[in-house]
Amino acid sequence: MPAPATRLGIRPVDVLLLIVSAFNVIGYTIFAAVYDRAGFPLDDSWIHQVYARNLARHGEWAYIPGQPSAASSSPLYTALLAIGHLVGLSPVLWAHLLGVLSLFIAGAMSVRIAERLFPHLKWVGLGTGLLVISSWHLIWSAASGMETMQFIAIGFVLIYRLFQEPTLSQDNPQAVFKNGIIIGLISGLLYLTRPEGLVLLGWGMLLIWICRVHPDFRTFVIWSLGVALGAAVIIIPYILINLSLVGEALPSTVRAKIAYNAGFREKPITTRIWTMTIVIMAGAQLLWLPAVVGGVAALIRQKPTSDKPSLKWLHLLPLLWGLTHHILYIIVMPVYYHHGRYVIPVIPALLLYAVGGMLLFVDWGKNNAPKRVLTRTLALSAIFAVPGFWWIGGKVYAEDVQIINTEMVKASKWVEINVPKDQVFAVHDIGALGYFAPREHVFDIAGLVTPEVVPIILDREKTMTLMCKKGAQWMMVLTTQNPADDDDPRTILVYSTNSPYLKEAAGDNMKVYKLDWTKGVTPGCTD
Repeated sequence: MPAPATRLGIRPVDVLLLIVSAFNVIGYTIFAAVYDRAGFPLDDSWIHQVYARNLARHGEWAYIPGQPSAASSSPLYTALLAIGHLVGLSPVLWAHLLGVLSLFIAGAMSVRIAERLFPHLKWVGLGTGLLVISSWHLIWSAASGMETMQFIAIGFVLIYRLFQEPTLSQDNPQAVFKNGIIIGLISGLLYLTRPEGLVLLGWGMLLIWICRVHPDFRTFVIWSLGVALGAAVIIIPYILINLSLVGEALPSTVRAKIAYNAGFREKPITTRIWTMTIVIMAGAQLLWLPAVVGGVAALIRQKPTSDKPSLKWLHLLPLLWGLTHHILYIIVMPVYYHHGRYVIPVIPALLLYAVGGMLLFVDWGKNNAPKRVLTRTLALSAIFAVPGFWWIGGKVYAEDVQIINTEMVKASKWVEINVPKDQVFAVHDIGALGYFAPREHVFDIAGLVTPEVVPIILDREKTMTLMCKKGAQWMMVLTTQNPADDDDPRTILVYSTNSPYLKEAAGDNMKVYKLDWTKGVTPGCTD
């Protein structure tokens, strides 16, 4: 099979991938509607919607209108969501449409990347594309109302563009500089989706140099300057905005989440590696893992076929990106809840090698009966596991959406009716509250829009003291989020969702408390 053309183009396979992507997201939405109703499986999804709505209505980057803040770590995704608010679409519908688009782009790019990794294997592109868009973690991400799937899609576009670099002309310095700018612009968009996307660019530039893609160091420098300029045009304005809002280059949500999850970093490194790995292996990808190893090994064993240096190290870019991303979270924020949503991008990075490796396995065993049985059994098991876990993932997604709808959303709607808007309201999960019961004064216990909480975020009594100083009169939390004890006289329970789903899963419910600082003692605030 000849090497794929350098032009991206629209191909018949893309139509199939778009249809399957839409089917997958619609299928999960139907699961949610059957269990309860369509929605999002995370409260954080509603944070994006609050920022998007305020951007569309008021032209402000703010959780509370008139109070600019930086609690959205994905400004590009939030800005795209704002388009839906501008034209009056349902926030759930528009977020799901964006999810379909991102899932499709990731699938289309995976077709082209796999064909470059394994150019002589028939059907490797189609198989890889279908595997990526049918993996339940990725469908969950596409229907989550979060930026994860967009991050993967843009990451794959960047990988594909870096893979194209060896096929482009290196004779014209202006063309080389322009090629660098294009890669820098894509990298900037990836950064605006999630800041850790720069890891991919760093590996890409290093491997371009190692593989001697450019004929000399001068050409590489020209290309690198183009990359830097393209990235800087997008990244620097965003950094300046963050500096003006919170005095830091990164949005406040990054420091707040790292601080809040500090307890996870105290676990032994072996525990962190295990929990962060097993959570993303819970699916058909576990059965495809031997094929991933085989595919990577085949690429490493490649011999140069011409006088040009081997590109095998460049072809390891998705693997190195995925592993580095995984290690980064194991070290900095090893949180495995929500199905390992922060490390879900590792899955498609590995799956790029899976179908190629499986086809090589099957070919290796075709002339020997025991090997043929072994390899074909593995291949069939891995293939049939995909629809099996698709179904399991759909049920998991529906249960997640059901919990958010019957806890965060339900409690927020009660607050909208029963709590005056001008009273200071303390809350841990700010998403649904901000969307369904917007307040003039919010005290964010998780520190996303109340940055002064971050230094004391794990000190419950200091948090209570700060709430008192800020004049908080109400509080909405789960039991596990409550900075006060159950019998604290300063908190008076006035509402509980009493929904059975989270109670059955974790013995908890969302509760609303009236705060009375005249009862008990809050050192440093009241005596």
